[in-house]
Amino acid sequence: MSDKLLGYMGRVLKVDLTSRTFEEYPWTDSDRERTLGGKIMAADILYRHIEPGMKAFDESNWIVVSTGPLTGCGCPNTSRFNISTISPLTGIVTSSNCGGDFGLSLKRAGYDAVIFSGRSAAPVTVNITCSGVTFDDASDLWGMSTSETQEQLPKRAGKLVIGSAGENKVLFACVFSNERTAGRGGVGAVFGDKLLKAVTASGHKIPEVANREKLKKTNAKWTKLLMSHPLTGRQLPKLGTAGLIAPMQAHGILATKNFSKGRFDGFEKVSGEELAEKHLISNAACTTCVIRCARTVKVDGKNVKGPELETLGLLGPNILNDDIEIILKWNYELDELGMDSISASGAMAFAMELKEKGIWDCGLEFGRTDNISQMLNDIAHRRGDGDILADGAKRMSERFGGKDFAIHAKGMELSAYEPRRAVGQGLGYATSNRGGCHLNAGYLVVVEGLGLDVDSLTPHGKAALSIMFQNLMESVSACGSCLFTSYAVLPGFLVDKPNLLLTRAVLACFPYVGPVVNLLSHFTKAPAVNIPLLPHSYAIKYATGIKSTMARMLTWGAYGYNIERISNIILGQKAGADKLPARFTDVPQDRDNPKTKVPLERMKKVYYRARGWSDGIPKYRRLKSLGIDIDKEFYEKIAEEAHQNGKGDS
Repeated sequence: MSDKLLGYMGRVLKVDLTSRTFEEYPWTDSDRERTLGGKIMAADILYRHIEPGMKAFDESNWIVVSTGPLTGCGCPNTSRFNISTISPLTGIVTSSNCGGDFGLSLKRAGYDAVIFSGRSAAPVTVNITCSGVTFDDASDLWGMSTSETQEQLPKRAGKLVIGSAGENKVLFACVFSNERTAGRGGVGAVFGDKLLKAVTASGHKIPEVANREKLKKTNAKWTKLLMSHPLTGRQLPKLGTAGLIAPMQAHGILATKNFSKGRFDGFEKVSGEELAEKHLISNAACTTCVIRCARTVKVDGKNVKGPELETLGLLGPNILNDDIEIILKWNYELDELGMDSISASGAMAFAMELKEKGIWDCGLEFGRTDNISQMLNDIAHRRGDGDILADGAKRMSERFGGKDFAIHAKGMELSAYEPRRAVGQGLGYATSNRGGCHLNAGYLVVVEGLGLDVDSLTPHGKAALSIMFQNLMESVSACGSCLFTSYAVLPGFLVDKPNLLLTRAVLACFPYVGPVVNLLSHFTKAPAVNIPLLPHSYAIKYATGIKSTMARMLTWGAYGYNIERISNIILGQKAGADKLPARFTDVPQDRDNPKTKVPLERMKKVYYRARGWSDGIPKYRRLKSLGIDIDKEFYEKIAEEAHQNGKGDS
């Protein structure tokens, strides 16, 4: 085994768009071992760079595109890469994960990550190869759709591109790689602000690994596990994420009519079963994926990417639409424009409720579909009322009112899971570092009805489970792996045999395992415990040489979660920012059942105590225990400002 860490390419590239120059950014094996890679690596790089008052559209803002150590090492479902920056939508750090082939291509070019700084004077394409970096004028690409732009770039290169939404700085614009999306937080708008239309990467290098034979055996077992698990081997390949529509309906967590309800009478018409039976042409997959959950459908005579659960739910039940064919069309239009379907649909649903309540009328209304395509185009080009919707639901509510039913957390519109019947998911939405994201929230809804059937209304144990799930998903993402691989951590019998006595006993115990989970999550030097259901830790060890365990993965996750949170505090996030709209915390979904609302304050107290935070701010000693270096005087200054600024906020 080599003395140096393997699995990595060992180099980070920094590109200055202002001067059109490039250099190597210092990043050591110590840095790699501390952060693992991916979004945690990016969070660490941004933490070292950001300063109080920095904004998304400042020239000084950085974009960090980073890979994980497993990317390119032959592991299943590990083509993922991450884009992190200051979000124009939320004003704090955002991270957006993507399954396109750019991450693999970046490593083949010899780099683990690339940082973009400055701002170009004219539209530009940046080309990264083993030989260095070249800059091409992109004026002729400006105005092109995401697919048109990619068609103009070298076929064998990995690509990142933006569409019209990014060019016009829509606050929820995306970045595309092939048909896959870095979808949330407005990373595409930051590309647009820097006039960065496209990036390509290509090369021939491959990472060395620490123990190829053991890694090969681990990968074979891992693939077998994923293909045999009821969620990753059956449900996702058969129905994709759209297969969640029916169980969400059954459990009352399907966002309906701007999250005012949890069930939709016409849900079957927009379900995964409907998509599979009448519209599915074939399954598709990200590079290296063995699950193959992506859908291929036909729109306007073309075979294109089909909608995920979020798009079906939020452009279906959440706007009272049961026409799946028109959702396929909107999904394609959103992709071509380069725009996040979650935030776009959330802004439109809020506009519909504003009209219903007689507050503001932009022509959008629940159940009406004939003007949606035009509105999507207007949003992407910031025309007319589309210019208002392009800033998202939070800013719309500040302009028109309706804050109680503006569905967002920290400025980011929520994904399709209605949290009043999945209260742990509600806690996750509120405490998520990047805002209303189901994944950064920890995705506790998977045990509150979508995979397992743990009591979804009890607050007991939800804080501890949220922390563990959040930390685990941070590290799974950071190693370069698809988050769906974490589904297989749940033993298959718990999913397949809900009436089994052992299953019922395990589910009954879930709300009471908080103290044990907290103990495991808080150990920074825990015992070398691994479990076969978490192959990531074995793969990391055999790819890199790092002594990886499940406990170490939780520690990496805690480091990442805390460094993002203290970065947000530096950027001005106030104490008390972990909030949800009053619709979720004050109004029961079922008027006859007062438990059907999110007991957020109660759960947050337990969550903060377990995290080592004070009103959402990591305590100094917690940061130091995780190895996060911060000057004490500076820490006390920003923490005091956050507490002072948070006083009196509703």
